[in-house]
Amino acid sequence: MTSTTAEFGRTSKELTVAEIDGFRGTLISANHDDYDTARAVWNGAIDRRPHLIARCIGAADVVAAVRFARDRDLAIAIRGGGHNVAGTAVCDDGIVIDLSAMRGVRVDPADRTAWVQGGALWGDVDHETQAHGLATTGGIVSHTGVAGLTLGGGIGWLMRKHGLAVDNLLTVDVVTADGELLRASADEHPDLFWALRGGGGNFGVVTSFEFRLHSVGPTVLAGPILWDASDAGEVLRFYRDFIRDAPDELGTVVRFGTAPPLPVIPEDLHWRPVVMVGTCYAGPIEEGEQALRPLRSFLTPLLDLVGPKPYVGFQSALDSTVVHGWNYYWKSTHL
Repeated sequence: MTSTTAEFGRTSKELTVAEIDGFRGTLISANHDDYDTARAVWNGAIDRRPHLIARCIGAADVVAAVRFARDRDLAIAIRGGGHNVAGTAVCDDGIVIDLSAMRGVRVDPADRTAWVQGGALWGDVDHETQAHGLATTGGIVSHTGVAGLTLGGGIGWLMRKHGLAVDNLLTVDVVTADGELLRASADEHPDLFWALRGGGGNFGVVTSFEFRLHSVGPTVLAGPILWDASDAGEVLRFYRDFIRDAPDELGTVVRFGTAPPLPVIPEDLHWRPVVMVGTCYAGPIEEGEQALRPLRSFLTPLLDLVGPKPYVGFQSALDSTVVHGWNYYWKSTHL
């Protein structure tokens, strides 16, 4: 039996040596050189100080860390990609079960499935699946974690044709609160599988996922169309009617804001208030051109960046607009 030790404080005045039986990863406490880097998450506004960060290298490490936390009544945060705006991947005073070293992806092109570890990012998945001309619904930013997005439902460019990420989820390996490693699917522990498919990280630590894959790309017709914000009412009314009858292959995202200062956007449009419709047609390019023609010709767009693009590249096109370390605040409302 192996174990890993680290010093950590149960209170601000007490220093304790933690030893986790059966743990082979890295334990990071406040006196570790990597502590501040390891506790940082995507949202720079989050500043929490866990007693201990258990960076796992496999499912057995997760089992050991959960049992350690349970026996000592420690609060647990689970870090996959660390991309949640509320900062749920890190906690004060408890233990972070960190899966960021578990980013393996294995593709079975014959069965059209992918096995994905719990710390993988969507960029990892797209990189491996697109080598076979395959993909599954997986967000619109490539540095988003697979686990958090999937367990919350999982939107993405492919969702109109292929459903949400959870609609493509076949099986999970999950460590429950009592430290038991289970496989859940429609046939095994179906109630747990039902809860995980949209219930967030409340039912255990998912160490791996198996997804159904679909033929996509490697080149897709994709890109944003921008109109001046003063045209928003007309654009949205047209979009509402247009998308109702659009082919399922056409994925879209509507965004209100300012035009980001990206190299592909003319400098005179930087920070200008706009309404943007992002598009991705997951089918033949010629059919996509025809399907998008009415939207692209409505009024006079400020900018039309729709064109053939590698699917992998388009998945990361927005990455530089949601940078790690910025201070983020989100608010939801009903329209």
